[in-house]
Amino acid sequence: MTDTPETAPPNVNRSAGVPPAILESSRPRPPLWASLIATAFGVGRMKPGPGTWGSVVAVIFWALVSWRIPPESRLPATVVAAMIVTLAGIPAATRIVRASGRKDPQFVVIDEVAGQLVALIGVQFAWKTFLASLILFRVFDILKPPPVRQLEGLPEGFGIVVDDLAAGLYALICMHLLLHFGLLIR
Repeated sequence: MTDTPETAPPNVNRSAGVPPAILESSRPRPPLWASLIATAFGVGRMKPGPGTWGSVVAVIFWALVSWRIPPESRLPATVVAAMIVTLAGIPAATRIVRASGRKDPQFVVIDEVAGQLVALIGVQFAWKTFLASLILFRVFDILKPPPVRQLEGLPEGFGIVVDDLAAGLYALICMHLLLHFGLLIR
């Protein structure tokens, strides 16, 4: 007797022998809004290193936006921007994970955008601070010190975004230490 999908043991790979391209094409496509948000409007498709591209675009975008915001409003504006990106990014990343069947697709970069914005909270408007923030965030996002790596284990889009928020917090702390001790801006 041959096992049918309904009677096959749970550990049997039902896609055995099916090429990955065909298997992926049988999955439902994510909604356009989720693709646009999760990839930061296509930035996540850039090669090499889509995560770095996501961070670079976040810094450039925030520099252009914050230049027009009065200095006294930049701190709350950065916090609000990070919250909005996070709240939009989690469901978008979740939809992409479900549609792609991958735990953390590289082309999802909204998490880098959210984490990079966290790293920019309360940072002075200057190219040195923006560059330092970018470098620090990328280092912590790549190295993933505890508990950043553990946060990746959270389910779907929540795990994708929250670990980058934690990396952003590490970068934020380092940035403010550099600023406090006058090592970055004079």
